[in-house]
Amino acid sequence: MSDSTVPPFRPALLVVDVQEDFCPPDGALAVPDGRAVIPVINALLALPFAFKVATKDHHPPGHVSFASSHGGDAQPYVSHTTIANPANPAETYTSRLWPDHCVAGTPGNALARELDTRSIQRVVLKGQDPRVEMYSAFRSPLRDPPLPSAVSELADLLKEQEITDVFVTGLAGDYCVFHSAVDSAEGGWRTYVVEEAVRSVGGEEAWKGVNKDFESKGIRVVQVDGEEVARVRQLGA
Repeated sequence: MSDSTVPPFRPALLVVDVQEDFCPPDGALAVPDGRAVIPVINALLALPFAFKVATKDHHPPGHVSFASSHGGDAQPYVSHTTIANPANPAETYTSRLWPDHCVAGTPGNALARELDTRSIQRVVLKGQDPRVEMYSAFRSPLRDPPLPSAVSELADLLKEQEITDVFVTGLAGDYCVFHSAVDSAEGGWRTYVVEEAVRSVGGEEAWKGVNKDFESKGIRVVQVDGEEVARVRQLGA
């Protein structure tokens, strides 16, 4: 078989929001068992991915996702708010409210202390526009029109690196990991979520629910010892 007939394989590792505020025991929005993903992700970071990129929630004070931004009756985890596209008030979506978290300049904004950042080539910031929620590492849900302040550099970086496949890890499986994986697949990348490297706000039940959605969107949930990750290992052989 000639080289021209071999399909390209340039995989990227995407580490979503593995930040102190999302990790027990002291994180402001600690994901249950969230710190357990770090050894798995560190092992993946040691593999010969063509590109290794991390993301961070990087909120300003008073972000729309904070319950504290909505008056005394709003409660974290319980209350919701309707967010409108600043450029098109007819386009709206409903979003859950959270404790203040990952505020720029605070200790909770930092990548988790155990995460091996030495091989991470870029850190992409998201959630910087105080007016909109941005779970996905790529963009907010707003499409009509997209809000430039809530579209990250991630898609451009993956294109520049000629990435073909994206392996998604991090926190949380039922929110930022889920939406990042969906946008990755919609962007044309073959997309995988590494199960052992993910934890969810809603625990195992929430994870089971998003698994069904992954399947319907062409996203594969894979294992660390599975054939997909083995293919990455072989790049270094």
